[in-house]
Amino acid sequence: MKRHFDIAVIGAGPAGANFVRLADSEQKSILVIHNEAWKKPCGGLLSPDAQRVLASYDAVLPSDVLASPQIFAVRVIDIRSGLVRRYPRHYLNMKRDAFDAWLRSLMGKHITYVNGRCVKLTDEGKYFRIRLSDGTEYTADTLVGADGASSIVRRTFFGKEKCRRYTAIQQQFQAENADPFYSCIYDGKTSPACSWILFKDGIMTYGGAFETKNSRKAFEEQKKRLIAGGFISAKAFEYPIKTEACEVLCPSFRGYCTGNDRIFLIGEAAGFISASSFEGISYALLSGEALAKSIDTAHPAMTYRAKTAKLRLKAKEKSLKRDILASDILREIIMRSGITAIHSHRKEMS
Repeated sequence: MKRHFDIAVIGAGPAGANFVRLADSEQKSILVIHNEAWKKPCGGLLSPDAQRVLASYDAVLPSDVLASPQIFAVRVIDIRSGLVRRYPRHYLNMKRDAFDAWLRSLMGKHITYVNGRCVKLTDEGKYFRIRLSDGTEYTADTLVGADGASSIVRRTFFGKEKCRRYTAIQQQFQAENADPFYSCIYDGKTSPACSWILFKDGIMTYGGAFETKNSRKAFEEQKKRLIAGGFISAKAFEYPIKTEACEVLCPSFRGYCTGNDRIFLIGEAAGFISASSFEGISYALLSGEALAKSIDTAHPAMTYRAKTAKLRLKAKEKSLKRDILASDILREIIMRSGITAIHSHRKEMS
């Protein structure tokens, strides 16, 4: 088997898969290393922004990627004030693992795909040495980090480029007699970020992003506050099927790192994610596309940075939105105003 490649891509989630799909050609050899054993805890909602990106590719989403129910609105819950409002949203409810597998199925036929976990990266001067957990080694002239918030590529070569990080925790439960609305939860007492409740094919997922220190304690405390406030029954949280956690980035006006002329970062590894909702698929697809269009230019790092300028601006706008929504006072004013809220026939708490 070939051991040296022009480009090695670490991670084949939406960012890595889209980059490889668009960059693949007979003129270059591409190695893709993806750890299939690791499943990212994720809400699995395809945002309108991500839908527009896929539409620009003339992509057709297979029906087996979708989950039930589909979503027309998000129910926003403010635990402190007791306010609940519904706002129109047009997400696609999907199975994240199936979605990622579908994107990987679109990667070109000229690539070499390896299922494995990268444990060490070394810059040998003219090339990079890549070691997997089973001891296998590969080398490549160019390295692409598409391996998410805990990116080994970013940690190894750009460790000084810091970005705010939280711990995302999710639990799954049988959704018996539950209200199947997608809910976005705010509670300044337990978390500076949002949490969520959503439903997929009879399973309820409750999760949120918390300060890493004492994250599990804050997670459990928020569950108690949801029950005490009457937003959900204690029975709904009684028997968790699965608990999972991962690191998630929450960039502000800093924290973005796109790399250099030999090493590139795309998707969440680069800091491209919404700080307000943690939506990252649209950023992943667009940054992967931007790198594919930049990597063969005379100055790829400069070109890639220029092509992602709008992404950074959008992410900074989301950071500002996050700061507004994280403010108990501002959030309550917005919710009490009822601006853009759906006036439901169902009785809401107020």
